[in-house]
Parts: sequence; C-alpha cells; structure tokens
Amino acid sequence: MGVKEEIHAQIVGALAGASFPLATPEELLSAFPDGAETTCKSGDVELKAGDAGGVLTPDDFPFTSAKDVADVIVERAGL
Repeated sequence: MGVKEEIHAQIVGALAGASFPLATPEELLSAFPDGAETTCKSGDVELKAGDAGGVLTPDDFPFTSAKDVADVIVERAGL
C-alpha cells in the first residue's frame, strides 16, 4: 500500500464515527477524534486534520461520507 492509500485509509478510519453530512469546516474538524490535531502518517509523510483547511473550499461542502472527505484531501494534498 502506498502513501496515498495509507493516508486515505487513515482519514476514513478517523471519521468512522462521524455523523454525516458535514456541512462546514468546523463540523469536519470536530468530527476527527483529536480535532485539528488528528494526524495521519505514512513513512515520512504526516498530515494533520487542521491542514485540510488549506486544500478544501466552501464548494466542497457538504461532505456525505468519510470516503468523500478522504478522496478530496488526498487528491489535493498532492500525495
């Protein structure tokens, strides 16, 4: 499994208990177990949930599943 796939899986796992849809960046961050400090790691790549704000736009919301969140973040983060 590559870095992209590992980070994707970790994001999906971190959001497993979230109640969707998530309509705002604040709702998304609060859905992560440790909020903005929730960290996904693969090798020497580290991505914090708080960094997602740099790649998400208001048009991305609402998110309807953890997979949707992971798809967008992983794609835009350039992993």
